[in-house]
Amino acid sequence: MRQALFLAVLLLFMPLSGCLSDEKNGEEEGMNGPYPSVWDRHELDWNWSSSISYVLEPGPYEALAVQEATFEVDTSGVWETGPATSNVHLSYWLPSNTLEGESVPVIAVVSPYFSFGQPGSESGATNVVGAGRGDFIYENYVPHGYAFAQVSVFGTEESSGCFDYRGEGEGWGIHAAVEWLGQQNWSNGKVGLYGKSYEGATQWEAAALGSEYLATIVPISGTTGLHPLLYKNGSAEARSQVMHMNYFSSTVDYNEDDFDNICPDIIEGFFAGPVTYGAGELDPYMANYYDEREHISKALENYKGSVYWVQGMQDWNVDPHQVFPWYQTFIDEGFEVRGMLGQWEHNYPDQWTKHNNQDSGYGGEAIQNMTRWDWAQDLFEWFEYYLKGVGPQPELHAQIQRNDGEWRIESTWPPLDAEPLEQPLDACTQNGQRVAGASVAGGGAMSVTFECPALFDDQDAHLSGLFRLHLDVTAAMDGGQIFAEMQDAETGLRLGHATMDIRYHQGGSDPTTVLPGQTLTMLMEFQAIDANLPAGHGIRLVLTETGEDYLAPACGLLCPVTVNGGMLTVDHIARDGSNMLLTPQGEDAANNQ
Repeated sequence: MRQALFLAVLLLFMPLSGCLSDEKNGEEEGMNGPYPSVWDRHELDWNWSSSISYVLEPGPYEALAVQEATFEVDTSGVWETGPATSNVHLSYWLPSNTLEGESVPVIAVVSPYFSFGQPGSESGATNVVGAGRGDFIYENYVPHGYAFAQVSVFGTEESSGCFDYRGEGEGWGIHAAVEWLGQQNWSNGKVGLYGKSYEGATQWEAAALGSEYLATIVPISGTTGLHPLLYKNGSAEARSQVMHMNYFSSTVDYNEDDFDNICPDIIEGFFAGPVTYGAGELDPYMANYYDEREHISKALENYKGSVYWVQGMQDWNVDPHQVFPWYQTFIDEGFEVRGMLGQWEHNYPDQWTKHNNQDSGYGGEAIQNMTRWDWAQDLFEWFEYYLKGVGPQPELHAQIQRNDGEWRIESTWPPLDAEPLEQPLDACTQNGQRVAGASVAGGGAMSVTFECPALFDDQDAHLSGLFRLHLDVTAAMDGGQIFAEMQDAETGLRLGHATMDIRYHQGGSDPTTVLPGQTLTMLMEFQAIDANLPAGHGIRLVLTETGEDYLAPACGLLCPVTVNGGMLTVDHIARDGSNMLLTPQGEDAANNQ
C-alpha cells in the first residue's frame, strides 16, 4: 500500500517536477523510476528513531551468521625488510537469499580501526558489526540482498605485515581484499566501498590500483593524499608532526608479533613531519614518502568505477581541498560522479548526534537543516544501480548546502556558471603592514586587516567556489606564513579561510627558495565556500601568522611578511530558487537536534 501511495503522490506532482542543468528547468522529470523523486522526499515519512538513517522500505532478507577469512598476499616486492608474504583478515555477512544460490554484490569497509587502541581498550574486531559505519550498512542493505564485509589493513587486528600508513603495501592488501570479495562463488563480481576519514582514504587506495571488481566508492571526507591532508600550500597542521607515530602506537600490541609490523616506512614516517615542516624546499628525501601516499591522481588513471563523493564543507579534519577541484576533474575525465556536500564537520550526512555542536561561522547557522535523513535511501538507489544494475541511473549532480542551511542541487560544484568578482585590495582600507607572530607555538602579534566595500548594494551576493587571494608581499627571509580569514565586514561572520607558507607562493605543493627582501605574489586559494553575503555587506580579510589548527612557521620571529596589496577574487552565482532542495526534517528530528 505504501508503494501505491508513493505512485499516486508522484503522479500528482509529476507536472511540477523538473530536470536539472545548473538549475532546475521546465523539462519533465517526474518519477525517478521506482523511487520517489529527490524533490519530493521532504513530503514522505522517515524513520527518525535511531542515530542513523534508514531506507524507505525494509528488505526481505536476513543476515546470516558472520564468517571470517584470512588469505595470503605476496609482499616480497613491497618492503625492503618486511615479510615476503602477509595475511589479510576480514569478516563478512551474507544475506539469506544466498542460501537459494543467488549471487550478491558486496559493500565493504576497509579500516585500520579494528582492534585499534592500547591493549585492554581496543575497538571491536572485524567479526563485530562496527558502530556508526557497519551498523548503517548491516541494517539497511544486507536485508536488500547485499553482502557486508569488514577488512583490516596490514598490521592491524588479525592482518599481518607492516603497517606502512597508507603506503604501497597497505594499498596492495586492500586491492587483494577487493579481488577476493569479487571472486567468491556467492559474489556477483561487484564490490562497493564505504566509509569516512581513513576508511575513505582506503577507498582511494583501492581505486588507485584499479581492480576490475571495484564498481563504486563512497568516500566520506576521505583523504585523497597525505601531504595535502597535513599541509596546505606548505602550512603545516599540528598533527603533521606526529601522525604516523600516533597510528603506529595504536595498532601494535606490544609483544613479539609487532616485529612483523615494523619496516623502513615506519621509521621514515616518524621523521616525515618534522623534516618537511622545518626544511621546506631543502627536505632531502621526504618527497618519495608523500608521493607514495598520494592516491587520487593514480585513481584518475587506473580506476574504472563511479564515485559518490561526500564532504563536510566545515570539516577541518579532512579539509574540502581534498575533494576540490578533483571533483570536476573526474567529471571531465568521464567518471560518473555524484556529491553530497553539507555544512557539517567531520561527520556522516545522517549523523544528527554530531550535527548540533557547531559554532557560528563554522556551520552553526545551518544546523537546523543539516541532517540528511534521506541519506540511506539516496545511497540505496546508488548501490542498486552501480552494484546490481537495478533501476534507473541516479542523477549525477551535487547536493550542496549553503552556510545559512539552504540546500540546492547543482550539476556540479563549484558551479560552472559562476562569475568572478574582482576586488583590488588598494580599494579597501588596510590596517597594519606586517604579519608576524611570537613563536612557533602560534600567535599573531602583528596582523593586517582589509575592509572592503559592498559587493552589491541592491542584492545579496551568493558566493560559491574556490576564491583566490593574490597577495603582493615582501619576504624577510626564506620562510614566513599568512593565514587569511574571510569575514562578513558588517557582522564579522566567518565565511572561510586560506593559508600559505611563503616558500609555496606559486601554489601547490612544490616549495622554492625565497630571498630576503624579495617581492613576490602569494597565489592563495580559499577552502571551498558556499555562502550568502547580504546586500550592502562587504568583505573583511584578517591576515595573521596562523589560525585554526596550523602551526606557526618554523622560523618564528625572524620571518615577518610585509603585505603591499593584491587582488581578491570571489565567484558569484545567480539563482532564482528553482533548484532549492527541501530535505526531510521532521518534528522529532528537529527536537533531537
